[in-house]
Amino acid sequence: MRIGFTPPPAAALAMTQAEKGELENGKEREREQRGVKRPIVPAAIPEPFQDQIQSDFIVVIHPGSSTLRIGRATDTHPAAIPHVIARRHKQPGQPTYSDQWLVRDGLNKQEGNEQRQNGLKMVDQAIWSKKMSNGTRRIPVLPEQARAYNRQIRPAILDHSSGVKWTNTSHRPEYLVGEEALYVKPADCYNIHYPIRKGQLNIHSGPGGSLSAVITDLETIWSHVIQKLLEIQLKDLKYYRCILLIPDIYNRQHVKEMVTMVVMKLGFSGIIVHQESVCAAFGSGLSSACVVDIGDQKTSVCCVEDGISHRNTRLCLAYGGSDVTRCLFWLMQRAGFPYRECQISNKLDCLLLQHLKETFAHLDQDVCGLQDHEFQVRHPDAPALLYQLRLGDEKLQAPMALFYPATFGITGQKMTCLQQRSQGDAEDPHDEHYLLTTQSKQDQSAKAAADRKAGPKSSLFDDSRGLDPSDRSHMQEAELGTAQNDSLASANDAEESSSAFYNRKTAISQFEGKALGLDKAILHSIDCCASDDTKKKMYSSILVVGGGLMFHKAQQFLQHRILNKMPPSFRRVVENVEVITRPKDTDPRLLAWKGGAVLSCLDTTQELWIYQQEWQRFGVRMLRERAAFVW
Repeated sequence: MRIGFTPPPAAALAMTQAEKGELENGKEREREQRGVKRPIVPAAIPEPFQDQIQSDFIVVIHPGSSTLRIGRATDTHPAAIPHVIARRHKQPGQPTYSDQWLVRDGLNKQEGNEQRQNGLKMVDQAIWSKKMSNGTRRIPVLPEQARAYNRQIRPAILDHSSGVKWTNTSHRPEYLVGEEALYVKPADCYNIHYPIRKGQLNIHSGPGGSLSAVITDLETIWSHVIQKLLEIQLKDLKYYRCILLIPDIYNRQHVKEMVTMVVMKLGFSGIIVHQESVCAAFGSGLSSACVVDIGDQKTSVCCVEDGISHRNTRLCLAYGGSDVTRCLFWLMQRAGFPYRECQISNKLDCLLLQHLKETFAHLDQDVCGLQDHEFQVRHPDAPALLYQLRLGDEKLQAPMALFYPATFGITGQKMTCLQQRSQGDAEDPHDEHYLLTTQSKQDQSAKAAADRKAGPKSSLFDDSRGLDPSDRSHMQEAELGTAQNDSLASANDAEESSSAFYNRKTAISQFEGKALGLDKAILHSIDCCASDDTKKKMYSSILVVGGGLMFHKAQQFLQHRILNKMPPSFRRVVENVEVITRPKDTDPRLLAWKGGAVLSCLDTTQELWIYQQEWQRFGVRMLRERAAFVW
């Protein structure tokens, strides 16, 4: 006889589950009383958040030095606004402060002027030495030939009203953001702040330059854009998550403060932090590439392989599109620029010069001789003016300064930056400093014995410079010790020991003080890859993103430079050097943002989310646990 099974009622089941939970909690308390150490356990996440989230509820934020790009992951294009804020003076009579755009430190010194002239000579030599595509030599065009014409030009009045107005501040708003901030009347009582310069938070000694003030500016700008352009109320951000793009060479303290601001102050329920270069590769559909990101204030180069940014290949150059704009202005002045009132300290003139660069500058060596152009000047409270302008090689010389950065005339600054070791963080006890100090005695004694055999440290440094990258990596592994190397080598992004770090620092110091040309920076980054196979991959996929190299024929020009300067050994084995400037006809300025949007939809990224409760409880340690790169 078959006996039927009757399931218990739901209430009884619920009681059973509750009893189980109580039993587990009791065991947990008992373990704690016995002093058993507990691992970091993520805070309990409400059930709805554990489900696959809709991309419509993910906001991707790509903060740039001059432009903020922000939008839902489902948007075709992000909202893009000038990343600037104007704050009203708190007290009447307060002196006005403004962060500069094209003006930068280290200019207008005698040494800088000499450097600029020498750089320009190298640019001219490169222009005149290369034949045009029809086989003929270029005819040099001297600035004197254009100067006589430009000096006699007087503007024509198109209209007695330019149609451009100052931002209305009669209601005395506490702050203004984006375009409105740029068009604040100088006589109005507002300070102008760019919270990000050269890819990093704009910390300085002037008004509004403290870390807390800069983070407050970011919070104000982002919350304003989220409400006005994305039409999301701040109280609803608890239903949204955020993907934040950061530079490849990042400042840990700055990233920590930004994450705290996004999840604790703006109120997003979760966040993923990812590097710009990896997102740019995602956005272009490439699994591996040497990513060259040319922004307004800085240029970064990094090799990405299978979604991982190789630490040793990262470098950041302290020049970008704004330096090309300033260089073009200097060259046009030399050729008798007819708009004589133009000043690079004036925000509106900066906008005009940027427009002229985007319109006139090119890297096409078949364009030769003097050409006539015209441009308009439209400023508030002034008539609309039309100027005639005659230019020759100036349009080619300015963007070529990216390859001969001495032409920028910047002195007394560190122009090449590498990923530096972390200074350590009291909230992150398991950083590389902890790992270095907790090596076993056996590893330490083995290292000491190896040092004794190697002789004085200075000779070790000198010898290591001659090693190829693979030999250097073996040396690093020996110095790190097995336990530490295993802990840090996750995701092919091993931290360096102090000896290996100083070796690399010594080797790089030869160009760290001076600016490295764009082509040389790319070659150096690829050369730092660990294997020849990886180097071949990078030569065949050089991805240029950002808005700093959007010149006519830039792709062919850069490809020619790389081909001519790459090591002969690779010239024979690399089938083709390919420079990609517009993958799938996508605007290169949007690629990193698009990559962040793609990232949010992947199943593999679901485990990378850091939730608000987790950040509140564990802080920066969650980045070490969840970041897709070695923190």
